[in-house]
Amino acid sequence: MTSANLIKIAITLAIGIALGLVYGWVIDPIQYTDITPNLLREDYQVDYILMVAEAYQQDFDPDTAARRLAILGSQSPAALTTSALEYATRNGFTQNEIQTLQSLLTAMQTYQPQGSGSQ
Repeated sequence: MTSANLIKIAITLAIGIALGLVYGWVIDPIQYTDITPNLLREDYQVDYILMVAEAYQQDFDPDTAARRLAILGSQSPAALTTSALEYATRNGFTQNEIQTLQSLLTAMQTYQPQGSGSQ
């Protein structure tokens, strides 16, 4: 191959990459909608757990809080809340947010699911 052909190939390749990036990032980027919280990054999962904790402070319903936390995976609600509390402490969350998470953690550590069996 001559150097002129190599230059043409390189230019064509660069144009193709540029057009692909423009299409993928500007014209038709991927937009995630209606995804479950377990697919989120850790920081967004912690934000979700904080929202659950804030809702818990309003209604004090551990069943609802545990059900909301169950969306995040197979870990226990207490383990999820502990992880969120550790993340919040490491990453400079406000003292109020940490106390809110601590309140949820206390509730989840003592939480016992209500049995659905008949008595």
